[in-house]
Amino acid sequence: MSKPHTLTAFDEDLNRIRELILGMGGRVEEAITLASRALESRDEELAAEVVQGDKAIDAMEDDIDHQVVRLLALRQPQAQDLRAVIAVMKMAADLERLGDYAKNMAKRVPVLASGPQIEGAGAAIRRQARQVGQMLKDMLDAFARQDVALAEDVIARDAEIDHMTNALFREFITHMMEDPRIISACLHYTFIAKNVERMGDLVTGAAEQVVYLATGQKPGDRVKGASTATLDVALGDED
Repeated sequence: MSKPHTLTAFDEDLNRIRELILGMGGRVEEAITLASRALESRDEELAAEVVQGDKAIDAMEDDIDHQVVRLLALRQPQAQDLRAVIAVMKMAADLERLGDYAKNMAKRVPVLASGPQIEGAGAAIRRQARQVGQMLKDMLDAFARQDVALAEDVIARDAEIDHMTNALFREFITHMMEDPRIISACLHYTFIAKNVERMGDLVTGAAEQVVYLATGQKPGDRVKGASTATLDVALGDED
């Protein structure tokens, strides 16, 4: 008679963790939106709010980690149940890193606001970040509904982010060649664009966890856009 009770208790605990993941994801989505808005408008006050708000995201990851450890200790899940626990742990880590990238974008706002304005640069980054934000929203919806098709669609869209990043790199290089006085500002924007691309990779990784969670199978190799490795080396950024 105890086995059904144990299974029910595990499901209830896991559902609570899933709700925490969705709440954390919502906060991260908001941070990406606000950071990119602050960058475009050169709003230092809004940027500071994003930086400060990252503490709440970190605290949410700590709470999820605590709940996962508690679940492992009390329920000792096996096979499929253990797979679900591992998936949510990885998703929480991905969301925390997404929050860090949003924070880092916001931290560059005061530097860029005090320098020359690069026409259209902030708006272009915001469009790129908006795409990532939509991918994140859809990934969270896929996670909530165990929607494999939607998760796979998110994975496929990562190539769009790669193409956008490469287009931005070419644009910033052109600006630097035309006016050496704006090289510093363009390098900041280049690093931000690269970080937004990494945000797309993290969302894609989380979507892959959704597929794995729902099917038990890892997705095949994803289609990537043209490599930015050459520029990464030139910038001393090979991660």
